[in-house]
Amino acid sequence: MSANANIPTNGGSSPVPPVKLTRKDFVSDQEVRWCPGCGDYSILAQIQKVMPELGIKRENTVFVSGIGCSSRFPYYMNTYGFHSIHGRAPAIATGIKASNPELSVWVITGDGDALSIGGNHLIHTIRRNLDINIILFNNRIYGLTKGQYSPTSEFGKKTKSTPYGVIDYPLNPLSVALAAEATFVARSVDTFTSHLQMTVERAMHHKGVSFVEVYQNCNIFNDHAFEMFTERGVRDDAMIEIEHGKPLVFGKEHNRGVRMRSDMHLEVVELGNGVDESGLIVHNEKAPDSYLAYMLARMESPDYPVPIGVFRDVTKATYEDMLAGQIKTATEKMGPGDLEKLINSGDTWVIE
Repeated sequence: MSANANIPTNGGSSPVPPVKLTRKDFVSDQEVRWCPGCGDYSILAQIQKVMPELGIKRENTVFVSGIGCSSRFPYYMNTYGFHSIHGRAPAIATGIKASNPELSVWVITGDGDALSIGGNHLIHTIRRNLDINIILFNNRIYGLTKGQYSPTSEFGKKTKSTPYGVIDYPLNPLSVALAAEATFVARSVDTFTSHLQMTVERAMHHKGVSFVEVYQNCNIFNDHAFEMFTERGVRDDAMIEIEHGKPLVFGKEHNRGVRMRSDMHLEVVELGNGVDESGLIVHNEKAPDSYLAYMLARMESPDYPVPIGVFRDVTKATYEDMLAGQIKTATEKMGPGDLEKLINSGDTWVIE
């Protein structure tokens, strides 16, 4: 789908200053076709709200998706879009960004699309550090194909494809991204609208690959998957929002924290009785290594609060910049390329 140009002319040589865009400018004319109550609606709405603030023209923005409920996303954005094939959105986004580095490229994917058939494409796109944004909708189920277990489904979960319970150990999307050396890693929740907007905006402003996991409720096939830590009555004690430079404090009374034990394991402590914030971990998203970020991402058991926020935000040369540098160096050394000469060079032979 295409987008209209944002810089009109007034008939003279000078362009008219661009009109400030609004959320409505990023809403396409396509009927949104998700199940009523699906968390995808919220994610779509928050991204549409953030896009005007990024200062990027619609014609310079591309949303690429694979297959799944989330992958209908490009139809609903009034930008360029590509609804690709199962698991291959990162590969297609790589080609788009490498050949058109000026574009703002977004990958919209799900836990099944990205971490099953698309797992190989995902990790290699991340490790190359292209300047693209990957938003992974994690509902821990296959929704489009009607409720089979996914790579992130909980161990023991009964589904249509696992009537006796899942016996695969689930993948942790953040751990995968961190292990692949993603330079920006974050997590948010579909219903935490202001937090989700902030997270998406930070991802966009990051130079390099941005990986954002969004906990997204599938109210048809996996309803209430995250309510044990997202519901209003429990989330203060069951979740922790990590912030750069701040100690890991949580709880309705801000009376609990996370510290590092001498055996290099994390533990939750009650503040008071000689335990204060000075002994807690101070979050450092800028750390050159990802050890602490990885440990925080693995806080999954009921013994720990579930963390949301930015886990890592570091700077490293991007793939497309290094590619352009290689091309420039080669051209300066050997001159412009000649495809016909290349084809007929080296080992050639004639079949008679």
